[in-house]
Amino acid sequence: MSSTLKFSLVSPESELFSGEVIHVDVPGTEGDMGIHPMHAPLMAAIRTGIINVHLSDENVRFFVQGGFADVTTGELIILAEKACLIGDIDREEIKNDIEFAKESLAHLEGEAALSMQQNLDGLQYVLAN
Repeated sequence: MSSTLKFSLVSPESELFSGEVIHVDVPGTEGDMGIHPMHAPLMAAIRTGIINVHLSDENVRFFVQGGFADVTTGELIILAEKACLIGDIDREEIKNDIEFAKESLAHLEGEAALSMQQNLDGLQYVLAN
């Protein structure tokens, strides 16, 4: 039984992380997930939020906005629509995205409104942290 998980985080622009980790906290659309080395295989959509990568000697945090998490035996690959190190966030862009989400919510219903609300909640959480 391995004590580490191979983790890769990829955005359209670049591979942001690739390496062995202890576990990864992922903001899923159905709830937060803690992915460990022996996690059962799954494919899940991810929502706007923070990915917390636990290494043996430190934690690394990434902002992520949408995408998919693919867990196989001993490996997690996240294909993100948008991602960056938490310290590289463009706060003005996040504020603009929050305003857009608020305006959009007034015109949406059902699943579209739920998805936009999740996006808004995630953006506000990231901006506050």
